[in-house]
Amino acid sequence: METLVVDHPLVAHKLTALRDVNTDSPTFRRLADELVTLLAYEATRQVRVTEWSVETPVAPARGVRLAQPYPLVVPILRAGLGMLDGMTRLLPTAEVGFLGMIRNESTLEAETYATRLPEDLSGRQVYVVDPMLATGGTLAAAIKFLFDRGADDVTALCLLAAPEGIAHLDESFAGTGKPIRLVTAALDERLNEHGYIVPGLGDAGDRLYGVV
Repeated sequence: METLVVDHPLVAHKLTALRDVNTDSPTFRRLADELVTLLAYEATRQVRVTEWSVETPVAPARGVRLAQPYPLVVPILRAGLGMLDGMTRLLPTAEVGFLGMIRNESTLEAETYATRLPEDLSGRQVYVVDPMLATGGTLAAAIKFLFDRGADDVTALCLLAAPEGIAHLDESFAGTGKPIRLVTAALDERLNEHGYIVPGLGDAGDRLYGVV
């Protein structure tokens, strides 16, 4: 798995504000949206394109446009929804699917409760968005689900990642030959005994949408 920790002053600035316990939900949502757009710029460096010609006001010009089938953006519910607008702002022609997964707080294993995705993802580039890569169980299960449906290229965008989560993804897909990339704003220290990232930013879903 290829891992990219985006080293940019604006990324670090916005992430610092996200971490702040005093940042309220409306501000948290705005900052997360802005941060995702910055991460998406790096995550889409390998997006598939085809050559295309246009007429400028002066002369013909050769360029590129996104190849079809268009990329598929998949937020993991519910917290991933807070990252969706930031992705589609950069990829307005992308299609969007939804994958509902939740971490069982007792076992720390991922459980699927809802899907809204094409049955056949053959030949698709998929961008999975989920704020936190903690234990890695949820993201690994989501990526496996997408590969099982035929996706041949998966990039995950996370605001934060823990070393344990990255190790779990590496172990889960070792030897499969599947192209997997992880783009994140920071690699934090560790997980605590409850499976939360330290120092982290708390529960991203609760901070985005409130405690429900």
